[in-house]
Amino acid sequence: MTGLRGLRVLVTGGASGIGRATAERFLAEGARVAVLDRTPAEVTGATALVGDLADDESVRRAVTDAAARLGGIDVLVNNAGIGATGDVAANDDAEWHRVFDVNVLGIVRTTRAALPHLRESRHAAVVNTCSIAAWTGLPRRALYSASKGAVQALTLAMAADHLADGIRVNCVNPGTADTPWVQRLLDGADDPAAERAQLESRQPTGRLVSAQEVAHAIVHLADPRSASTTGTVLAVDGGMHGLRLPARA
Repeated sequence: MTGLRGLRVLVTGGASGIGRATAERFLAEGARVAVLDRTPAEVTGATALVGDLADDESVRRAVTDAAARLGGIDVLVNNAGIGATGDVAANDDAEWHRVFDVNVLGIVRTTRAALPHLRESRHAAVVNTCSIAAWTGLPRRALYSASKGAVQALTLAMAADHLADGIRVNCVNPGTADTPWVQRLLDGADDPAAERAQLESRQPTGRLVSAQEVAHAIVHLADPRSASTTGTVLAVDGGMHGLRLPARA
C-alpha cells in the first residue's frame, strides 16, 4: 500500500458536512469508501449504505455489508452525531437519552461491529469526530458537551484497549464548523447574521472551521504513515481551546 491508496474506509454520517468532506478526501487519495447514513448518501465513488446508529441490528447489517463490498475494513470514521442546545435544565430525560444514544452509543455500536474486520487489517485505525465542547465550556451546550466529553474519554479508553490488537484510535475536536448542521442552528436564531458573527469572533482565527479542514485532520490520523499516533485528541478549532489572546478592540 502506498499512502492511502487501496485503504478500505467506512464513514458514518457521510451524507453531508464533515462526513461528506472526509469521504471525498479519502476517495481523492485513492481509498475505497463506504458511507453510512440514515439517508442515502450521494457521494460519487463511494458505496452508500443506509443505517440507524440508534439501532444495533441496523448498524451490524450495515457494517457487515460495508466489509463485504469493500473486501474488509481498515479505517472506521465515527463521524455521525446530533446536537442539542440549552443549559442543564433545558432538555428532558428523553432528549438526554436520545443524544447519548446516537453520539456515544452510536460509536460503541459501530466500533463493536467493525472490530472483527479491523483486527484483520494491517493498517487498522478508528477516528472519532468529537468537539471542542468536550474540553471547553460553551454556553447553552450542556447536553451536547456532556455527550462529546464522553466521546473524548471513550476515545482514550479504546486506544488503550485495542493497542494490542494493532488498532489505533484517535479523535478530532473541531471548533464551530461551517456545516449544514450549524447553518440550521443559525437559521433558527432571532438574528442569524449576528449569531454567525458571534461564533466567528470567539475563534482566534476570526472565522468558522471548514469541513475540509476537519476532513484533512481525520485523514491524517487514519493514514498508515501516522503509525505512532494513537490516543491523540487533535484540535481543529482555529486556536480556540489552546490560545488566550487579548480581546479585539
